[in-house]
Order: sequence, then C-alpha cells, then structure tokens
Amino acid sequence: MTLLYSEVEEELRAAVRAVLADRCPPAAVLARVESEPYDPGLWKTLAGEIGVAGLLVPEAHGGAGATASEAAVVLEELGRGVAPVPFFTSSVLATYALVRATGTGAGETAAGETAAGVGLLRGLAEGRVTAALAVPFAASPYRPWHGSPVSSGEPGGGGEALLSGSVRSVAGADVADVLLVPVPGASAGGSATLYAVERDAAAVQAVPSLDLTRPVATVTLDGAPGTRLGVVDLAEVLRFGAGLLASEQLGVAEWCLETTLAYVKERHQFARPVGSFQAVKHRLADLWLDVVRARAAARGAVSASEEGAPGGAGLDPVAVAVAQAWNGGVAVHAAEEALQLHGGIGMTWEHPVHLFLKRAKAGEIALGTPGDHREALASLAGVPGPGAE
Repeated sequence: MTLLYSEVEEELRAAVRAVLADRCPPAAVLARVESEPYDPGLWKTLAGEIGVAGLLVPEAHGGAGATASEAAVVLEELGRGVAPVPFFTSSVLATYALVRATGTGAGETAAGETAAGVGLLRGLAEGRVTAALAVPFAASPYRPWHGSPVSSGEPGGGGEALLSGSVRSVAGADVADVLLVPVPGASAGGSATLYAVERDAAAVQAVPSLDLTRPVATVTLDGAPGTRLGVVDLAEVLRFGAGLLASEQLGVAEWCLETTLAYVKERHQFARPVGSFQAVKHRLADLWLDVVRARAAARGAVSASEEGAPGGAGLDPVAVAVAQAWNGGVAVHAAEEALQLHGGIGMTWEHPVHLFLKRAKAGEIALGTPGDHREALASLAGVPGPGAE
C-alpha cells in the first residue's frame, strides 16, 4: 500500500483539471445552480473523451477496470470545482453496486451475472446511461436501511418483480436514466437484492437540497417493474462510497485553502497584506496541517483495498472510518475559514465560496456523520466508549 500518487493518476488528474478549468470555472457553476444544476455537456466530455464514467467497470464489459485510487483522483478534482456532474452518484455508488451484484468484479462471468446487468454496465461505461442507487444519501454502512426500504411482490417471469415504496433524499435520481433499487434480503444485515427500474416507471420529485450542485429527490415506486440484477451487500457498497467521498471532501478543502491563501496575499488592510498578520498566518498554518492529514486519510481509505479488483473491492472498514471521521469536519472547517478570511466578499452570493461550504456541510452528513464513523472506529479498534462494560 502506498499513499503516493502514481504517474497514471497524475496524468488523469491533469486531464480532468484541464477540462474543469476550461468548462467549469466557479463562475459557471454559480450561474447554473438556480436553474439547471447539472451540466450534461460537461458530463459528456468527461465521460466520453476522458472515460471517467467507466473507471470502475471491468475491462471485459467496456470499462477501464481501474481501482478506487484512480476514481478517488477524479473525485478530488471534481470536489475542487464542485462540478455539477453525476460521477459520484452514477459512476461510483451505482456502478460499484451493479458490479458487485452481477458478480463481474473480476471481469469473469459469474453465476449471479445477468444479461441485463452486463448491458447496463456497458451503457454506464460509455456514458450513454446514468444511474442512481435508490438509498437515502444519509444512509451509512452501519445503518444501511436508513428510512423505509422498498418491498417487492408479485414476481413475474424472467427475474422481474413489482416494487413499491418511497425513498427520500436520493442523490442523483433526478438525472438518472435507471434507478438501482435494493430490496432487503430475508437475513439480517445489509444483504439486498438489487433491481433495475427505468426512470419513467418511478415518480421522482426533486426536493430542496442544501448542496445546490448535487440535488436530491424523493423516489416513489408504486408497483414499478424491476429487473433482478443479483444480490449485493448494501453495507459494503455504502462503505465503498464513504471511502471515496473522503477524496471529494479533500478536494473541497484544498480549493478553500488555496483560494484563501491567494486572497490574503492580495487583500491589503492598514497598508499591508492581510496575510502578513500573525493571527491569519496561524489560522492558515493550522488549516494546512488539517488538509495534509485529510489527504493521508483519504489516500489510506482507497489504497487499503483488494489488489487487482476493479473498483478496489473490499475497502478496509478501519481506513474508511478514519477517513470519514476526519475529512468531513476538515472540509467544513476549511470552507468556514475561507468564508471568514474572505471578509465581506465571502458573504455574498456572487462569490463561489458558499457553494463549497454547502457541498462540505452536505457531504459531512452523507453516508454517515463523523460521529457515526468515530463510534464505528472505536468498535472496530476494540476501544470501549464511555460507560461501556
């Protein structure tokens, strides 16, 4: 395991950063958020020309067969730009769930693989199709069935079933072509049967979201036909997502630190740069240390994975808990410091810092809060909490 970036990862970072600098500057994101947050043109470029949509799809099914480390690099850059594209919701969460459900993680045909699942994987890899995992964005690896799960009934032929239920706060559902709906298994825990439901067969209602660049929606199914894709461990899928989300949070924190540092060098008060005051220096030095630790935590989460498996199957639960326990708070703290040290301009709608603060706050409670991950970390490390026997 190494926390350093490989040459391939740095090349991927450079390609994504160049596209975002040209097509997705903060001013462009700010101009879209009140009307149509998602940018389909930008997503088409990232998915088709750079191939980010198929990173976690096995090569046998048209993807790159990459690991979590490569996907994490893309998320860092998307976090730095609060890019309004469905990479995390479609190409990470939904794609990983589908890979695990169809048994294609090793690029070989498995007993659980279905023709529908493989066809969907190819569409996702090419960027022709986007998907969303129909679980609340607040669900965690430790409470995978947060909220009311969907139920299945009256199974039809060919592995189909009729699905009913409502799922709130589903990220990416409003722009998804296909919804991947997990239905609880008979046994306790996170085991679920994964079904594919066409977007037109479900009622998707967008709801107010703190993060204007990543809308959420309520998905309602009323006897919607679903195609069975296989069995998946929902807790594992959410753990994988949480581990990757730490890299996006790192990108948010890095942008806030770098932008604020540049600002305090230029902004003058009392005939000297604001950044020359010792109090400001200390705050930014402390923030730099926090961001460096966040980078180590994020890299540790995606590096401690099963080698050779597309998507980096089997992220270490301890490494993921460490990354989320730290990075969620660091991203929020970095955004808050950026807003305060920008002074009056930071409080205005015209400055993009509020987009990063909202992305950080929304990410902090997504896929488990820092408190949830600290509690899990204590249990995983065998450290009893206060009052425990």
